[in-house]
Amino acid sequence: MCHLDLPGRDRKLPRPSVSALGRSVGIPTRWFRFLALLGVCLSLLARAQGGSQSGGTIPDTPPVKKLPTEAILVKGAWPGASDSVTPVPEGGSILHGVYVNQYFGLSYRLTPGWSEKYSGPPPSDSGYYVLAQIRPENTSQGTRRGTLLIAAKDLFFAPPPAENALELMNQTARNLEADYRVERLPSEVRISGRSFVRFDYGSPAAELHWRVLATEIRCHMVEFVFTSRDTELEESLIEQMNQMTLPSEADVTLGTGGGDAPVCIKGYASGENVLEEVDPVFTERRFNPVPVRIIFDKQGKVKHIHFLSAFPDQEKAIADALSQWRVRPYLRDGRPLEVETGIMFGRAPGPMTPMRTKPATQ
Repeated sequence: MCHLDLPGRDRKLPRPSVSALGRSVGIPTRWFRFLALLGVCLSLLARAQGGSQSGGTIPDTPPVKKLPTEAILVKGAWPGASDSVTPVPEGGSILHGVYVNQYFGLSYRLTPGWSEKYSGPPPSDSGYYVLAQIRPENTSQGTRRGTLLIAAKDLFFAPPPAENALELMNQTARNLEADYRVERLPSEVRISGRSFVRFDYGSPAAELHWRVLATEIRCHMVEFVFTSRDTELEESLIEQMNQMTLPSEADVTLGTGGGDAPVCIKGYASGENVLEEVDPVFTERRFNPVPVRIIFDKQGKVKHIHFLSAFPDQEKAIADALSQWRVRPYLRDGRPLEVETGIMFGRAPGPMTPMRTKPATQ
């Protein structure tokens, strides 16, 4: 606050001296100082009022620019689907301490005191999913610490190419970096009555240990990755996996759907199996790969499309084209079945030719 020493009328003022500036206009020094201080106070008051009206921001801060009303915000490459009812791999969630994923037909009860704090990123364009990241809620000193990553790799698109979960896990072991040490070679184990492959490795420098257990469901390698310095904790967590629910198809080499799920066949929508097809035409120049999973019904028509990673305009163009596709109905023992397959649309702009592999022999 500014305090002004206003000379009162009843005060007897001594004959003032005249300053250099005041001398030029004939103003006494005391009144000159009063007027100068008054000007400073008024300036500060104006700044304070201006700041309060703008929410306390600094007056020199440039104003926030508003988006024009005509602007359309376009998101980047993102997962999508042709409907919101059919389950997708990334659609799992944790409810009342249980991770449930309808697409994979599994449910896993979390260890008491463990939870998911952050959800994972969207699926990659190579078919990698972070389904859940689980850790202890209490990380205070003395707590047995560790993490659990539930992930999936789409065997239609994941590099390097692999026919099943066992082959992919063996490739992981062979390509392990020199900083890590193999503690247990990939080997088959039984978890909750289903076939899994287990692979253990560690980092001597970080004193961390990884326990990876994987199986194949609907042509995906679904893996549970435990990380901790406490190997006893990891073994107890692996033991608890025997309480989870899995589909009957779960197997390290034979998890190719069936039952309540469509049969999955790599490269089914190619060659002589394709009866009618239309290539998508894009209006934007894009160079990203677009992996797409498709479910064909018993008549060979498209029932569901799942875009692992696509821009909105790509999603629309591909959906419009695939709606006109028809493939040869898949038969098993003379009965038509729904079939799930994948197509990787290429990177070239304009009309794109799907990258396909030869159909599997049944």
